[in-house]
Amino acid sequence: MTNSWRFSTLADRHRALGSDLEDWSGMGTAWSYTKGDPDAEYMAIRTKAGLMDVSGLKKVHITGAGASHVIERATTRNMEKLMPGRSVYATMLNDQGKFVDDCVIYRLAPNSFMVVHGSGGAHEQLTMAATGRDVSIRFDDNTHDLSLQGPLAVDYLEKHVPGIRQLPYFAHMQTSLFGKPAMISRTGYTGERGYELFVRGQDAGMIWDRILDEGKSMGIIPCRFTTLDMLRTESYLLFFPYDNSEMYPFENEGPGDTLWELGLDFTVSPGKTGFRGAEEHYRLKGKERFKIWGLKLEGKNVPGNGAPVYKGEKQVGVVTQAMHSPLNDWTIAIARLPVDCANDGTRLEVRCGTHGPIAATTHSMPFYDVEKKRRTAKD
Repeated sequence: MTNSWRFSTLADRHRALGSDLEDWSGMGTAWSYTKGDPDAEYMAIRTKAGLMDVSGLKKVHITGAGASHVIERATTRNMEKLMPGRSVYATMLNDQGKFVDDCVIYRLAPNSFMVVHGSGGAHEQLTMAATGRDVSIRFDDNTHDLSLQGPLAVDYLEKHVPGIRQLPYFAHMQTSLFGKPAMISRTGYTGERGYELFVRGQDAGMIWDRILDEGKSMGIIPCRFTTLDMLRTESYLLFFPYDNSEMYPFENEGPGDTLWELGLDFTVSPGKTGFRGAEEHYRLKGKERFKIWGLKLEGKNVPGNGAPVYKGEKQVGVVTQAMHSPLNDWTIAIARLPVDCANDGTRLEVRCGTHGPIAATTHSMPFYDVEKKRRTAKD
């Protein structure tokens, strides 16, 4: 573990499962376990439920009369449409109209928000936008985020949390769990119906243990962070900077991808202007240099991140994340591809350093639950 300055109170539990607590976003994170099996964890989340510690996500509280104005300036979403008790997925741009981070914005009260983001520049964006405003910004490293994901998550939680089954997608509730204060949000990063449990650091260990103990008979198991890579590939969930030009630089220019290139232009509220980078964002429409797109691969061999993609004898793209699904029996990948390959049915080849050449065909995303009915289910 290197460079970590943030610490999960669940660290000893992750070590007991065989994690070396590799650094992510300043926190030692259970990227992998020597105990357990990632395929089994994937299957648990797709068919039952799994529990992950995603406390490495950064939580930033913005309060005060200027809070909504700060978020309006820093993000692509319209805060006048977001009511207390609801949340929204948003992106942030620099002055060049290029993506610098994504986040989920939770409106807790009229003048109180929590912004949860990963390893990008969201905190700096918010701080910049707060200059000269009647607002307070506080980084919160006590609140832990336990993610209980999968179709049986609601069946487990409803034994303890009245009203949880009626909680809509991207809504949250202030409640208690096992006699401790909690905010439970119907959000996640898996493409399944799931819940994020925001709890105090001093309560996280007890809550983790109890869910795994009580949920064992339902098939609920602990899951490593990288199990998310399998789930996100199927569900078209990007992970900054691992799908971005920060990781796969352009040949003749610095890093920075547009929302049009990433397929994230839906995060801009209709008609919104005035957010940082807005003018460039709109100007760059139709000027895409590449597209994030899907690949279906032949066989069960999974190419590594960064494997080159060829059209004939010319390299045209790169795989950013791939997986084989034991549930759906397909091998698929997220890739950075030319605009003229952003379609269904173009034949390409991935040249993997481990497995050799793998035939591939372009395919739109998401691959799994295309209509997103599983994550938004109402029963």
